Amino acid sequence: MGFSPYVGCSDIISQGATTVTTTDLVGLRIKTVRRQRGLSQAQLAHPELSDSYVSLIESGKRTPTPAVLELLAQKLDCSLSYLINGVTAEQMEDIELALGYARLALENGEVQEARTRFAELLVNNNLTGLTTLRQDTEFGLALASEACGDLDEAIRILLKLREEELPPERAVEIAMVLCRAYRESERMSEAVQVGEQVLASAARRPWNDALVELAATLLSVYWERGDLLRARQFAAELLNAADALGTPRAIVAANWNASIVAYITGHSEEALSFAERALAVQLEHGQPRSTARLRLSVLRRRLKARPAEAGSVRDALRDAVGEFEQTSTSTIDRARVHVELATAEFMTSDFDEAARNATMARSLVPQQGHALGAEADLLLSKIFHAVGRGEEAAAYMASVRDYLDRMPDARRSAANWYGAAETMEELGDSEGAVTAYRRALACVGL
Repeated sequence: MGFSPYVGCSDIISQGATTVTTTDLVGLRIKTVRRQRGLSQAQLAHPELSDSYVSLIESGKRTPTPAVLELLAQKLDCSLSYLINGVTAEQMEDIELALGYARLALENGEVQEARTRFAELLVNNNLTGLTTLRQDTEFGLALASEACGDLDEAIRILLKLREEELPPERAVEIAMVLCRAYRESERMSEAVQVGEQVLASAARRPWNDALVELAATLLSVYWERGDLLRARQFAAELLNAADALGTPRAIVAANWNASIVAYITGHSEEALSFAERALAVQLEHGQPRSTARLRLSVLRRRLKARPAEAGSVRDALRDAVGEFEQTSTSTIDRARVHVELATAEFMTSDFDEAARNATMARSLVPQQGHALGAEADLLLSKIFHAVGRGEEAAAYMASVRDYLDRMPDARRSAANWYGAAETMEELGDSEGAVTAYRRALACVGL
């Protein structure tokens, strides 16, 4: 969403215990500049306006029209931008330029720099009265924090923004990112609550791109927490809505997440078909970050549906690593591409590179709290077992158990417990394998 250099007259600015409207601030600026110029209200008003009208404007009891504001700016020899926003045209240009640089850094994958730029811009006192620009900056900081892996900070900023009066599309966009951040933090109930609340309130409105993307994010939460029946039904509803809307963003979001649902429910070729359709549209119309993530999704589907193509998928994943590093993908996203690359390298017996990439993935995720860490350790256990280094394989398997024990019995953990059980059997740990199989069943509610 873009931004406007003007603040609407209905905007409210909170200052301590006093609520000051934009109209009040405009009047106060006119009064301050008039006094600095040594003019009376009558002198400022004459001959076009009455001094009583100027008095009402200065006291905040009248909202001047754009034409009157322009006239007063000329008579006061100050910029229109200053009267409206409290900043000069030059200051406004500096703010917009700084915001543009921060956004560009985020789009280019320079996530730490983007985070710093957004944070520095927020301490600029000139943003105080620029509601839309401030909200844009705070939203950018939330996205940058998410991309840096600081999900708690992203959630804190997004919750604060949700308490404000927001344009409808921006409110949906914030809800979508918040739903995603909750999902990545394993806080599935809160993710569902955010998504369902907004979709319920928008039930009487026609579908648009923002709502489809929010619904697609909610769909991902359903399958993450193991509600596969609801996920399958909702995926069909979402595909119909996207096809009816016919926009690239909607088609990509719906097909991408329908692909994941099909993949999880064992429909590998269907999953690949959905993913390839989403990628075809994304390549023509999409942003680099989403394109990189979607390309990874397609490669994962190919690896699952067509293991004989592991060599070509491996080569494509090696290219994808560079693509991820050059866009605003999060550290979790980058960890995921290294896990997938390590998996393809393991399948092609390139064990040294597989170990290197699995180790890289492990370094990118939090020490505790994310299933990708367990996936990386499980893969390392398999790699070392394959090359006959049993002690190291057993050590990584112990790390997998320790990691998964700290996580709730959720759908995301089921595959890791199942994979751990299979590897334990290969390592000769029958008792541990039985326990791991039971935990896998518990994760899917059995």
